[in-house]
Amino acid sequence: MTPNGLPLDDHLCFALYGAHQAMGAVYKPLLEPLGLTYPQYLVLLALWQQDDQTVGHLGAQIGLASNTLTPLLKRMEAAGHLTRTRSSADERQVRLVLTEPGRAMQTRAQHLAGCILAATGLDAHEVTELQQRIRDLRDRLAQSAAS
Repeated sequence: MTPNGLPLDDHLCFALYGAHQAMGAVYKPLLEPLGLTYPQYLVLLALWQQDDQTVGHLGAQIGLASNTLTPLLKRMEAAGHLTRTRSSADERQVRLVLTEPGRAMQTRAQHLAGCILAATGLDAHEVTELQQRIRDLRDRLAQSAAS
C-alpha cells in the first residue's frame, strides 16, 4: 500500500505512465530504420500537417518547451529533414520548413499508423473513442493545473 492507501497499480497516473512506456517500446523499432526518435516523429507529423510554422507554434502543438525543442530541431536540421530560419517579419521567431527529404519521409513512415493500430488490438472505432477520452482527460487535467 502507498501512503494514500491505493496500491501502485490502482493509480491512474501509473496506468498512463505504463501505457506511455509501452507505446514508446512499440514505436522504437519502427522508427529506428527511419533514423528517427519519437519526438522527431512528432515534429514531422506536425510539419506534414502544416509546413512552415514557428518553433513556438510547433512547441504548443506537440507539448514541448523551446529549450527542449531547439536541440531536437538542430539535430533534425543537421540530418536534412528541415530548415530553421529567422522570420523576416520578427527576428525573435524561428520558422521551420520541411526539406525534400523531410517531405519524402512521410511516404517512408506511412506504415506506422497501421502497425500501431495492429499493436493496440483495437479496431479503428475503438481507437478513435479512446483518443477522444484521453484528449478529454488531458484537457480536464490541464484546466485543473491552470486553476
